[in-house]
Amino acid sequence: MNGDAGLAPALRSDPAALRGRIEDFLYFEADLLDEWKVEEWFALFAEGATYEVPPTGSDESDSASSLFYIADDYVRLRERVVRLTKKEAHSEFPRSQQRHMISNVRVIAVTDGVADVACNFVTYRAKRGVVDTYYGKHLYRIDCRTEPFRIRSKRSILSMDMLYPGKLTIIV
Repeated sequence: MNGDAGLAPALRSDPAALRGRIEDFLYFEADLLDEWKVEEWFALFAEGATYEVPPTGSDESDSASSLFYIADDYVRLRERVVRLTKKEAHSEFPRSQQRHMISNVRVIAVTDGVADVACNFVTYRAKRGVVDTYYGKHLYRIDCRTEPFRIRSKRSILSMDMLYPGKLTIIV
């Protein structure tokens, strides 16, 4: 892979090992969200990171010029996590039961030890007898030079034609 000089020698010489480590990292992220360990989940993000969920049907949108479901910089993401852990977050108190599924993990490129990663996702949210399903693809920039890895950016692109019931109260 080009530009992987910042990686450990074992990962530099074995792209499959890098993909495996990234998959394990993404599974760990999903598990933290399933267990509602959102503060630990936030700790996976590098300082200055972003988390975005563009509107359905517009995955190439720019959050600077379009209205997004979520367009958090690092500070706003921290505020989201704090808000979700409070009882005043009525839409998630009591919290939803969730399961985050990750598949088709691909390392697109590695530049200076930072991997561009794409994967598919399905997230199930159950609350008050209703199960909502969110699905699409995640696009990550993951700093693989740190231990543990750190997320520099995450964009969750919903493949749905509409968001029902029109709001997103969990982290997909």
